[in-house]
Amino acid sequence: MKIALYGKRSSLVEEMLIQRGAELVSPDAPDCDVILCYGGDGAMLGAELRYPGKLKMPVRDLETAPHCLHHPLEEQLDALLQGRLKRSELMKLEGITGDVRRQAVNDVFIHNTNNVSALRYQVKIDDEIYAREVVGDGVGVSTVHGSTAYYRSITHGSFRVGIGIAFSNSTELLNHLVLREDSVIKVRILRGPSELVFDNSSETLPLHEGDIITIRKSDQVAQILGLDLFMCPECRRIRREQRTNGFEDMPL
Repeated sequence: MKIALYGKRSSLVEEMLIQRGAELVSPDAPDCDVILCYGGDGAMLGAELRYPGKLKMPVRDLETAPHCLHHPLEEQLDALLQGRLKRSELMKLEGITGDVRRQAVNDVFIHNTNNVSALRYQVKIDDEIYAREVVGDGVGVSTVHGSTAYYRSITHGSFRVGIGIAFSNSTELLNHLVLREDSVIKVRILRGPSELVFDNSSETLPLHEGDIITIRKSDQVAQILGLDLFMCPECRRIRREQRTNGFEDMPL
């Protein structure tokens, strides 16, 4: 199997893969079978941004995210090379403004650029006005996969089907929504400055008064191996315990 590595500390698994007979190649190689993303959620999202559509296997960095007894690193690599991993397709969103189009696995958000100046915007859902004027920090649309990330930090909830729309610090009493996954959301900027951001990309797209941003389901999907291992609840529990260990004794 020809495997490419992605992630700041991915070199830590090079020798383990070579010992198991894997051939290491560049992620750009046309004969690359899979990109192993070693790190966390950011490594997987970053790899999809840079190499969209290529098959990927996310593996958490042992130093920052210990694995449970059922998913040691060696077993995950063996499962990959033996073809035992479940393959998943993650829906993606696209954000469109003018002739610019960007794809996201987690979410597409429109934010105020100046933290002390509120954004004013209008929202349409499937060509019907949902909010004529919203004043707040921003608005975003999330996939099911992304609902446990930024969407959850705003709404304190998640969802399992459809796409979600979240309003960040709006002065109006607006309900966060879960819509059909084929819904089309349009946002018109009434007053900025503002910007469009997507997933964990460092790229931001400046938006101006009068700009219209369309957010909808993309025709593209992310191809992922071993997502059930990567999102293991027991691994997550161990990780939370490790992060909080010792903090109770730290002075504030």
